[in-house]
Amino acid sequence: MKIIALEEAFSVPAMATAGAALHQPQKFLPSYLADLERRLPEFTELRLMDMDEHGVDMQVLSLTNPGVQMQPDPAVAVSDAQLANDVLAGVVHENPTRFAGLAAMPLQDPAAAVRELGRAVNDLGLSGVLVNGHTLGHYLDEPRFRVFWEALTGHDVPLYLHPNSAALGWPVFEDRPELMGPTYAWAAETGAHALRLITSGLFDQFPTAKVILGHMGELLPFHLSRLDTRLPFVQSEVKLARKPSEYFIDNFHITTSGVMATSALLGAVLAVGIDNVMFAIDYPYESSAQAVGFLRNLPLSAADLNKIAHTNAERLLRLG
Repeated sequence: MKIIALEEAFSVPAMATAGAALHQPQKFLPSYLADLERRLPEFTELRLMDMDEHGVDMQVLSLTNPGVQMQPDPAVAVSDAQLANDVLAGVVHENPTRFAGLAAMPLQDPAAAVRELGRAVNDLGLSGVLVNGHTLGHYLDEPRFRVFWEALTGHDVPLYLHPNSAALGWPVFEDRPELMGPTYAWAAETGAHALRLITSGLFDQFPTAKVILGHMGELLPFHLSRLDTRLPFVQSEVKLARKPSEYFIDNFHITTSGVMATSALLGAVLAVGIDNVMFAIDYPYESSAQAVGFLRNLPLSAADLNKIAHTNAERLLRLG
């Protein structure tokens, strides 16, 4: 079975923006951090060895969280995104059967992000973009970003919405750093970010826009029915043309990154459809052995398993 992993991280030490993903309120074990720092900037030895050992045919690479999203200087964000995308395109060019890439976007300057999107897709041959959550506290439903959504739909490429490691400032997480980051807080904020896109009417304006959510859809597939039943009773300036679940099914795709539970996978498939679910590992943060083992042991038909393992990603990202 061919396997494409869709949310696989890398770093570029030469960037001016510090990679804060390894320096967040949640304290990771020193041995775990040391392994991440060794693996994130590396492409052709440890990474390919890991892929070969576990039968992963291709990784779709993206700049690790927070990417350029928390860079306060727009000009630096632009130059760092260009550097990261150049590095990524070089890796893909040298290993076109093993790697594809999602470009970093300097959304501090939406017009510059539009230009970088065009360069990334048309000149560098990258397959879409990944945005690490909010950009300096600004979320993608804001009017300032409509020009960027117009460009995305014009290029017909997806946007992978990934968590941002910047501190939330939510009182519920105070004194409980165990709940920060990937244990729970990232899912809560990224899921809310995705719901902002839906409830803002973005997909009525851009009905062909495509968004990817990792971590089994940041738990949203299991909340869609509640959104559908409760939202009609809420006063809002935005009148949606459709139910929230309909936007989610038509405009979103999800990946399995970091969620290796058969019950969750089957529930997500029932909620959003087999054609909207794709495999991901979240390398090097997660174990390739565990993720691939989970995939291979899913109680699905060969046809459905292949959709999750590679054909859905190939269709969405135009791979192969």
